[in-house]
Amino acid sequence: MSTRSGQVRPQHSHPAEGLVVAVTGAATGVGRILVERLLAGGGSGRAAKVVAIDSQRGDADGAVWRVADVCDPRLAGSLTGVDVLVHTADDRSLETPSRERRAHNIRAAQTVLTAAAAERVPRVVLVTSTMVYGADPGNAVPLDETLPFRSEAGTSMVSDFVEIEELAALARRAHPGLSVTVVRPAPLVGPGMDTLLSRHFSAPRLLTVKGCEQAWQFCHIDDLASALEFVVDTGTEGKGGALAVGCDGFLGQEQAQEIAQLRAFELPANLAFGATQRLHRAGITPAPASELKFLVYPCVVDCAALRDAGWRPAHDNAGALRALLEYRSGRHALVGRNLGRKEVTITAAAGAGAAVAAIGTAVAAHHLRKRRRNG
Repeated sequence: MSTRSGQVRPQHSHPAEGLVVAVTGAATGVGRILVERLLAGGGSGRAAKVVAIDSQRGDADGAVWRVADVCDPRLAGSLTGVDVLVHTADDRSLETPSRERRAHNIRAAQTVLTAAAAERVPRVVLVTSTMVYGADPGNAVPLDETLPFRSEAGTSMVSDFVEIEELAALARRAHPGLSVTVVRPAPLVGPGMDTLLSRHFSAPRLLTVKGCEQAWQFCHIDDLASALEFVVDTGTEGKGGALAVGCDGFLGQEQAQEIAQLRAFELPANLAFGATQRLHRAGITPAPASELKFLVYPCVVDCAALRDAGWRPAHDNAGALRALLEYRSGRHALVGRNLGRKEVTITAAAGAGAAVAAIGTAVAAHHLRKRRRNG
């Protein structure tokens, strides 16, 4: 079939032949798990061919590997004949500088959507986070997943997700033939997940904010891969093209403390957020105060659309938390910062509240001495 310009349009699979599914970030993490599930036909088995896209070849046998940069417009050349494109090649690392991480995430989403439209890919699935709903002491528990996402300015990870959602909305308007589904997982846990959440539960005590009761909801990475496979197989989109994914229900603060065998320490909100922001500006902690809100204020979402469509998580919140604790066993962190041996000793001797101040003061003094030496 030809366009009016004489170019040949990509040919897509007939439904009876099965789908050609492409996955970015296929060599590691959720992308790798998804590729393996699609190849195994764990769902309805509608994927007749799996195109695995990454900057380097992975180890999943049976997939068609295409080495490509998701930020390079030449990505379009890897999407010929693809029916569904699932984009998992985002950067959620706490170790990546925020500007570098944001530039990658936004450019990758833009490139994926533009390349899919250029190659007439019918469906694209993006992954963001339930963080786009915002964390607030006044949030209902659970939140209705059909609520709009909140705007978020700045360089935090949640602002990355919000801008990706805005790009998805723009793509739907600009390319009526392109279906864009955004999957929003609750905070992710599982092997290899080094996040602000996992570091929070590696602290000597759990930070809480005075007058607020936290409610915890998690999403195991295996369940996210399962949900993505379900969306590919069934075409489930949800209202406005968005779907929340996570464990059913939630854990209260006391339940989480009991499972983690940790006690809490309570601070006034202005002190907790103010200290975190100052430490972040000094380069001592990896995340700004806006992300700390998700560790102390509830953001629990009712994953109604997927549940009504027939999908169920394999993990509950208690099991997901235990998986997080198992992965982080033997590691120590405070205010989102992994601790060295000396800092662990300070923490053990001083207690959680004093340790925050001690670590902040010690590291700030170290930076000041280094600056004086270099000056």
